[in-house]
Order: sequence, then C-alpha cells, then structure tokens
Amino acid sequence: PYIKGWTSYPFPLFYRNTLVITTLAVIGIVCSSSLVAYGFARLRFRGRDALFLVLLSTMMLPSQVTMVPIYIGFARLGLINTFVPLVLPLYFGVPFHIFLLRQFFLTLPRELDDAAKIDGAGYFAIFWRICVPLATPAITAVAIFVFVYNWNDFALPLIYLQTQSLWTVPIGLYQFIGSTYMDLTSLMAMSTLALVPQIVIFFVAQKHFVQGIVM
Repeated sequence: PYIKGWTSYPFPLFYRNTLVITTLAVIGIVCSSSLVAYGFARLRFRGRDALFLVLLSTMMLPSQVTMVPIYIGFARLGLINTFVPLVLPLYFGVPFHIFLLRQFFLTLPRELDDAAKIDGAGYFAIFWRICVPLATPAITAVAIFVFVYNWNDFALPLIYLQTQSLWTVPIGLYQFIGSTYMDLTSLMAMSTLALVPQIVIFFVAQKHFVQGIVM
C-alpha cells in the first residue's frame, strides 16, 4: 500500500509544497509574534494594556467570520492559486502565540534590561541578545504548535490552491476518498507517512517543548 499510495499521486511534490508553506509559516509567526509580545511585555507606552485587551478579544472571533472577506481581498489582488494567502497573514502575528510569548517575557527580570541599557543596548538589541535566548523554550513550543497546525491544515489550502502542482499533503490524502469508493489501505499508509515529520520534530525539540509548556 505504501508504494501504491506514493505513486498514485505526486506525493513528493505535495511534501515539498507542505514543507515550504509550513517553514514560511513558522518563520513568520515566530518573528512577528515574538516582536509584538516583546513590545507588550517589556515596553511602557500609553494604551498598552488596552491594545493588548483588543488583541485578546480577537481570539473570540471565529476564523469562519473573516474567511470570506480575506478571500475576496486576495482574489482582487490576483493571489489566488499561490502560497501567498497561506503565508502572508501569519507575518502579522497570531494572538494566541503573542499571548503565550508575552507571558513568558514577563517572567524575565527587568534588571537584565536595565543592565543592557547601561551598556548602551537599544530595544532591539535587548530583544535579540537577551530576551530571545532566554525565551528559547517558549519560542520552540510556539514553533512546534505552528508546524503541526500548518502541516495538517486542510481547509485553507483547499480554498486557495486550485492547481495540483500546488497541493499539500492533506489535499493529496483526500484524493483517496471518492464519492463511491475509498482506497482505505493507501489512505492509511500515506497518513502514516504524513505523521513522520511531526514525530521527528517533536522528539528533536521535546526537551525545549516540554520546558516551554511547563514554564
């Protein structure tokens, strides 16, 4: 069943597409969310708590509510059937991950910031040289969350990707399910292979992931 499933559709291409989308998603969310979280946790400015409350309130808005307007926007920009709609929004941060990283940044002693300022470090230098290394467990946890979610995402690639050469692994797995027939053995075999990257990522970063969740 593994050979049959692997050769039924261009799964090497599906894996490559999924890996590209997932890698860009991880980079986008980790970079943007950590920067925003750092601002909310370590910087003092007027309206900070109110803005953070607005950010948290967006978590109560179901994604189905914004799905149609976002699709219309990307359609007018001519970006349908590309990876851009799947990646670009993530570079503006995700509320849940911003909240998670902010809570971690709040646990870091502010004396570290003061000492760095005395040595002449700016805000970005403090973020990059002090906060990011100390927040490695939390950042690793966020990266794993993002990787697993985007690797398994089915709805958005199905909506935006119309050409088979752009399909991801979840869409490829769905091709084994027909209206009158389902190739169950090939589906299970390829589903097992689809789990391998997630298992490898988890075991490689297991120590940091568990530490980040606990803290």
